[in-house]
Amino acid sequence: MKKHQRSRLVLAVLLTFALVAGCTAPGSEESPEPTTSTTVASTTTEAAVESTEPVESTTTTEPVAPGVSTELTGDPVSMVFYIEPNFPYIEALGAEFMRQYPNVEIEYRKDAFANLLENTPRVLAGDDPPDIVRLPTLIDLVANDLLLNLDPYAEAFGWDAWPQSILAQIRVNESGSRGSGSLYGLGLGYSVTGIFYNKELAQQIGMTEPPETMAELDAHLAAAKVAAIQPILGMNLPVAGTALPYQMVLNQYVDKDDLMAWILQQPGGVFNSPEALEGSEHFTDWIEAGYFQPDVNAIDYPTHVGQFIDGEGLFLFIGDWESANLDAQMGDNVAFFLVPPLVAGGPHVAMSSPATYGVAATAANPDAAVFFLHWAHTDPEARRIIIEVSGQSPGGPADLPVPVVEGTLAAQTISAGAILGADDGAVDFIANATGAILSAAITPEVQKLFAGEQTAQGLIDAIQAEYEDQLER
Repeated sequence: MKKHQRSRLVLAVLLTFALVAGCTAPGSEESPEPTTSTTVASTTTEAAVESTEPVESTTTTEPVAPGVSTELTGDPVSMVFYIEPNFPYIEALGAEFMRQYPNVEIEYRKDAFANLLENTPRVLAGDDPPDIVRLPTLIDLVANDLLLNLDPYAEAFGWDAWPQSILAQIRVNESGSRGSGSLYGLGLGYSVTGIFYNKELAQQIGMTEPPETMAELDAHLAAAKVAAIQPILGMNLPVAGTALPYQMVLNQYVDKDDLMAWILQQPGGVFNSPEALEGSEHFTDWIEAGYFQPDVNAIDYPTHVGQFIDGEGLFLFIGDWESANLDAQMGDNVAFFLVPPLVAGGPHVAMSSPATYGVAATAANPDAAVFFLHWAHTDPEARRIIIEVSGQSPGGPADLPVPVVEGTLAAQTISAGAILGADDGAVDFIANATGAILSAAITPEVQKLFAGEQTAQGLIDAIQAEYEDQLER
């Protein structure tokens, strides 16, 4: 049995999928206090930079809005990052930042995503809040004035010149809806979802290039089934990871703006539309045809990734966060493509979302914290670290080079992200619609769908009902 690098645990790897399933039920015991660990820069990760001499940062100084600074002080700075474990690129970035700016020390307090959901409001409201925090939720933190409004920094640093489609997901307006209004965070790593495939298995069914339509994808799935090759490897334990391929199908049927209106809680948004029913029926057809493992409800995240690495299935519907791992484990035997549209030549639509980080409203070092976030998007070495360690796009200004190595999976996923951007096809994850929609509706109803205990219509009705119920609470 191969020893695989299966470090992307469920709560970590479905990162922008907002694993709200870990949210503790009302009235239950409080989650444990956050664990704390201090990481030394020189031992953070293999991605820490080979060179030892400080390098000149390309972070630019723009006209400064009142009350903020775009320059890092030369005085000693001690910052605290409250983050999830299993995200080595965050600590790699911290190591490089401390190397370039020796006056800065970064301490990491780590908590599982489920604990972040429970603890973050209290931690941010405390007497000693972290400077930067991985945001498990957004709207409630903004409503309670726990996050720093980054609008003055956005003006000062020139973030309004960056591509805005993903930044919109981190905006909250005065009515408490996401998608517009003030900016309350930035991403560190911008994901794109799609399909990894085993090239050797693809050759066995005559697949020589990625499908251009959903019908062609259906044909490949059917051919794999006939050839006794597992068509799709999925997981539904402890949360419904198959909600990823489910939404990938849904995206091809539901108008992107309509789906985003529902996710962002905009007036009139509904999930159980006729178009959503068509997409849900298409996905249900895949289940009934046996395209997923029969025991998918008992399979967890590392298991299904390991099965793919072992060559036990043709397709893995997931995101670019696995590209570095799959590249290392499978070499030239793996490739990536965006889910194809219904009609050849049509625009690509896919989930694309940042792992979001914000600054505490009462942070001790707000200017330094925001400087770090800007640096991570603009510094060449920081951008290289994000790509090499996470396999995701570094984001930032569209005219900055993206330092990818040709022939790698990261090159393919970032190229796919560029196609998605050109098609303006980025959508958020349906699991981000409310704080508990994943755990309360999506996971149990999708699991029932695989168990034959739910229908396509029942699925979308149940998700819509839970959504409405949560908005009324």
